Amino acid sequence: MTVKAMEAKEVTKKVFNKEDLFILDVRNEADFADWKIEGENFNYFNIPYFDLLDGVEGIIDKIPTDKEILVVCAKEGSSIMVAEMLSEEGLDVSYLKGGMKAWSEHLEPVKVGDLTDGGELYQFVRIGKGCLSYMVVSNGEAAIIDSTRMTDVYTDFAKEIGSKITHVFDTHLHADHISGGRTIAEQTGATYWLPPKDAEEVTFEYAPLEGGTDVKIGNTTINIHALYSPGHTIGSTSFVVDEKFLLSGDILFIDSIGRPDLAGKAEDWVADLRESLYNRYRELSEDLVVLPAHFMIIDELNDDGSVSEKLGTLFAKNHGLNITDEDEFRKIVTENLPPQPNAYQEIRETNMGKITPNEDEKREMEIGPNRCAVR
Repeated sequence: MTVKAMEAKEVTKKVFNKEDLFILDVRNEADFADWKIEGENFNYFNIPYFDLLDGVEGIIDKIPTDKEILVVCAKEGSSIMVAEMLSEEGLDVSYLKGGMKAWSEHLEPVKVGDLTDGGELYQFVRIGKGCLSYMVVSNGEAAIIDSTRMTDVYTDFAKEIGSKITHVFDTHLHADHISGGRTIAEQTGATYWLPPKDAEEVTFEYAPLEGGTDVKIGNTTINIHALYSPGHTIGSTSFVVDEKFLLSGDILFIDSIGRPDLAGKAEDWVADLRESLYNRYRELSEDLVVLPAHFMIIDELNDDGSVSEKLGTLFAKNHGLNITDEDEFRKIVTENLPPQPNAYQEIRETNMGKITPNEDEKREMEIGPNRCAVR
C-alpha cells in the first residue's frame, strides 16, 4: 500500500467537521503531553519513534482498522518511516506532511460576517496554535488585525479577493507569537498601527493606536473604533468594527479571560484588567459579536470552524466575567496562571524590533500551545 501525505489543511477540515481520526503520535511523551493535534472525535496513541526502530509489530493491536490513521512527528521524517512500516503490515495509513511544524503554522480563513455597506470580515484560524487574526475588507481595501508571521497567507488572500492592504494593526505587543504586522506593512506600503503604551521600546516607526482612533477602510462608512482596554498589556486596545463586532485582542476569550503577567506586571495590571472587562466592556452593546485573538480549547470552535460569541452571552456564561469579589478576582488572575509561553521574552523583543531571529529560530520560539489565558 502507498503511504499518503495528509496536509495540515486536510486535518483542519477534519477538526472543523468533527470527523473521526486516529492519531499515532511518535514524538516523545513530554512533547505529546504539552501539545498535540486536537479534534472532538480524534483518538490518540503516543509512543516515541525510538521505541519503534525494531518494528511496529508490538503496537499493531493498538491501531484500529476501522478508522483513518494519521502518523505525526515533529517535522515529518520519523512519521514517514513509521507509516511505511505500518503500511507493510497491511494498514492504510497517512503521515502529516511537515509534521507539527506545519500544524503550528497553518492558517485557515473563515468568513465571519458581512458589513453594513457591503464589506466582509474574515477570521484566520491558526488551528495548531490557537491564534486568531482578522481581515476587514471594504471596497477594494483591507485592514489586517493581529497577523501572524506567516504573512504570505494574508497578502495572497487579499490579492485573491482583489483588495489592497492599507492598514495593519496589532491590538497589543504579543508575547506568544511573532507578529507579521510590520512585515506586511513594509511589503504593501500599509500603515502599521500599535498602541503607544506597548511601543515605548520599539525600534521602528508606527502609527499610534489610541482609544477613540477611527480608521476608515475603503470609501464606505465602515470605521474601526479603537477602545483602550488595558490588562493583558498596558496598551491593549480592542476594536469595534461596523458597530457589530468586538475584536477583543487577548483581553477576553470565549471561555476565559486574558492573563496580565506576560510583561512581569501581574500585580500592577490586574486592576486594569478588571476595569476593562467589568466597566469598559459593560458599556458596550451586548449584541456585539466578540472575536478574540486566541481560542483556548477546540470546544470553542463554532460549526464552521470560526470562534465567536455575543458579548451578552459571555457576560452570562464566561466565569472570568462573573467574579464579583475584587480580591477573589485578583487572586484568580495572579495565582491561577498556566506556564508562560515558550521564549515569550524573545518573542516580545522580536516584536519590538530589538532582535531579528531567522526563520528556524522564529519557528522554534513559537512551538507549543497557546498560553494567553487565565485558567
